[in-house]
Amino acid sequence: MFDRAERGDRAVILHPEFRLTGPDALDEFQELARSAGAEIAGVVTAPRDRPDARYYVGSGKIEELAELVESTGADLVLVSQSLSAVQERNIEKSCNCRVLDRATLILDIF
Repeated sequence: MFDRAERGDRAVILHPEFRLTGPDALDEFQELARSAGAEIAGVVTAPRDRPDARYYVGSGKIEELAELVESTGADLVLVSQSLSAVQERNIEKSCNCRVLDRATLILDIF
């Protein structure tokens, strides 16, 4: 297992994109992450028709995310959508780092 950091500084963003996702959604989420004090080490975008029950995105994108987390030395994954507790835990196990979704990140700022 891994130690859950209280607050990560280096973050990788996971940005699932749906048909109705606005063109500025990623830029807005990156600004939100910076407002929380995160240094953005990388971004993984994932076009989706609908959320996956296990990870929210497909397993291939999770593998890509885990590789980017490892190669950049990130200690935090920020997801631009809201996750279930199961999805958050599954991503944490795959990436061996802390995961925050959009709602939790907003609460962290305030």
